[in-house]
Amino acid sequence: MKHLRVKSAIFLSVFVACTLIYCEGKPTEVLGSSPNIIFIMADDLGYGDIEPYGQQLIETPNLAEMASNGLVFTQFYAGTSVCAPSRASLLTGKHTGHTRIRGNRQQGYRNGQMPLLKEQLTLAEVLKASGYTTGMVGKWGLGNPNTTGNPLTQGFDFYYGYTDQILAHNYFPEYLWRNGKKEFLDNTVVYQDSTRWHEGLGSTSKERNTYSNHLFTKESIEFIKTNQDSPFFLYLPLTLPHDNGEQTPNEMFEVPDQGIYEERSWTKNQKDYAAMVSRIDRTVGQIRKTLQEMGLAKNTLLIFTSDNGPYRNHPTTDFFDSNGKLRGGKRDLYEGGIRVPFIAEWSGAIAPNTTTAHAAGFWDVMATVADITNYEDPIPIDGNSFLPTLLGKNDQKEHDGLYWEFHGGSTSLQAVRKGDYKLISFYTQGTDSVRKELYQLSSDLGETQNIGNSNPEIVKQLDSMAKAMRSPSEYFEFPKK
Repeated sequence: MKHLRVKSAIFLSVFVACTLIYCEGKPTEVLGSSPNIIFIMADDLGYGDIEPYGQQLIETPNLAEMASNGLVFTQFYAGTSVCAPSRASLLTGKHTGHTRIRGNRQQGYRNGQMPLLKEQLTLAEVLKASGYTTGMVGKWGLGNPNTTGNPLTQGFDFYYGYTDQILAHNYFPEYLWRNGKKEFLDNTVVYQDSTRWHEGLGSTSKERNTYSNHLFTKESIEFIKTNQDSPFFLYLPLTLPHDNGEQTPNEMFEVPDQGIYEERSWTKNQKDYAAMVSRIDRTVGQIRKTLQEMGLAKNTLLIFTSDNGPYRNHPTTDFFDSNGKLRGGKRDLYEGGIRVPFIAEWSGAIAPNTTTAHAAGFWDVMATVADITNYEDPIPIDGNSFLPTLLGKNDQKEHDGLYWEFHGGSTSLQAVRKGDYKLISFYTQGTDSVRKELYQLSSDLGETQNIGNSNPEIVKQLDSMAKAMRSPSEYFEFPKK
């Protein structure tokens, strides 16, 4: 892990140069070196679930338009393949070999997951120190209000939504949090048996009146309007299209209506899932429209992504080809679990209708934001700024290696990528043997051919790299006999 110190080079000059390049030689109005930043993140959305990444059945016209006006990453990675550690990677700028939170386990924290520590520097704190007003709307999952993970103690001026990710399974919840206070909604919620894995936090609603995503869209637009006169950072981690596993099997995906899919000859789950993805798209469209109407589009970096891949063997994944050519999904470290859509739009700075194969991950976002805002204090960080890629520059620094780990059930996973080669290690409880699989992604994107036996030296090299990139964890160690 290294410390980042952003140099004193003036970002404004880069922005000016960028506008000269990407506006057909005509300079546009330069609005300053502190662009607004909006980071929208879906929950369990697959790499192939939206039109810019090849989706054929689900309509996402706003994301398609965002892609046509911006930059599409084809090799962008989540922090890992489940919610809490992936979000921790994003917020701390560390990959899961160094984050404190490396799994979804509650670790004894009733009514919430393991919280971020008070002393942990976060993305929001970097932006707040740079003069930004910071807001979080949606699903937090990194500590409840009575813990050190309270968003208000982690750099956010404002938050609204779910702090616990199990409660977030229910789209018609009993309440949502606003700055540490519960706001009760007109839904009637039934909590399930406390002896189950979720300790009674899992729930369904027998009266469904208020849909959480409607409120998230409304609150996000209100935040933009309220803070339009100064730089702002809006973190919008939506719950869509995560299922509610506590519902009956044919009602996993909770929507007020199926919209344009109601008359399709699909199953109920398929219609509901498609409606969820299209609701994500509408939220993106409403935010883009708000920015345009308020004259903020040219000074706002808008990003869209997902926290990890979709469930494997799920009622919808195969039908919608949610992972495209990728293998696996959520809880995997195959590409389907960690490679996610990532679209960036910034009028006048990012060239429209462009793609990049630059390999980057959630832990790079903090470095990029620090680069944009000229944040100069040292940051303990694993990431590289991908600002040069956003601006179409040719001086992008590449990673020596990319790292992930996953903990859940009887098998824990570790993966490292160097260049085209990727090694996945499977640690199973009760055995000293570790299964290792090696893939060459440039020729085998679907990870169908394990070439480890014929390339023992590469396996050895990547295995040593994985060990070097990891620090010990008090809570998340690999199983041993």
